[in-house]
Amino acid sequence: MTAPTPGSLRVNGATLHYEVRGHGPLLLLIPGGTGGAAAFDGFADDLAATYTVATYDPRGMSRSTLDDPEAEQTVAEHADDALRLLDLLSPHEPAQVFGASSGAITALHLLTTRPERVARVVAHEPPAIMVLPDAADHRAFLARVQETFRTQGLMPALTVFGAGLKADGDTTEPEPEPKAADIELPPQAAARAEQTMANLPYFVGRIVPAFMSYTPDLNRLAALSDRLVLAGGEDSRGELAYRPAALMAERIGRELLHFPGGHVGSTTHPTQFGELLLTAFRVHPA
Repeated sequence: MTAPTPGSLRVNGATLHYEVRGHGPLLLLIPGGTGGAAAFDGFADDLAATYTVATYDPRGMSRSTLDDPEAEQTVAEHADDALRLLDLLSPHEPAQVFGASSGAITALHLLTTRPERVARVVAHEPPAIMVLPDAADHRAFLARVQETFRTQGLMPALTVFGAGLKADGDTTEPEPEPKAADIELPPQAAARAEQTMANLPYFVGRIVPAFMSYTPDLNRLAALSDRLVLAGGEDSRGELAYRPAALMAERIGRELLHFPGGHVGSTTHPTQFGELLLTAFRVHPA
């Protein structure tokens, strides 16, 4: 794996940590969940043979620090962060943009508000659940997650959150997680796991309510559909994060692109995921 070149960028209310590798047109990778720049390490080098690949820690995550750690988060501000990175790294040309999960929501907002800066967006399972016909149920679900987090703490809230993301009819219980003391990870992986755990309270308390209550502008996305590829995981059909991508693809008249794996297919199937992502940027949407 090639060591990326790190950098920092001052933005409104935060300092972003970003990393760059490769040469060519800019491809910005926007992580979701508790992931940061390292979330794409499994295939970023492969993409860097074709593109200048930029990855970063979203504000408040890992090495991207907030001026005010208690600041509320908004999709618009996260999208503006992505725009600032585009302006820094590709000031004269529009860029390719990939977003995963909450990062896909950031990418959708960037496309609708600053389309001139984006050549194409590939949005993998944006959990924009307010577009769904049963949005009221999901609004109540988000409220339960936040109330559980407030009254019982992180792990109970994660249990409620995880149960709500399953496909309808899926009643399987999650596998018990091995104790940390029973696992011996390489130093780099251990550090990443530790950072992921450290990001969880911020993710559950700030990112989940702000991003999953966001409603994309479907009319605007339809008008820009020649620059948008909506995607889902082969293994996550019917799950809550999959359904908005499928619905939005139908609404804008585009076929949903299926990537290997589930919601975190970029981590579980990095080589195949990266290969298909390259194809998605080369080929005009169907």
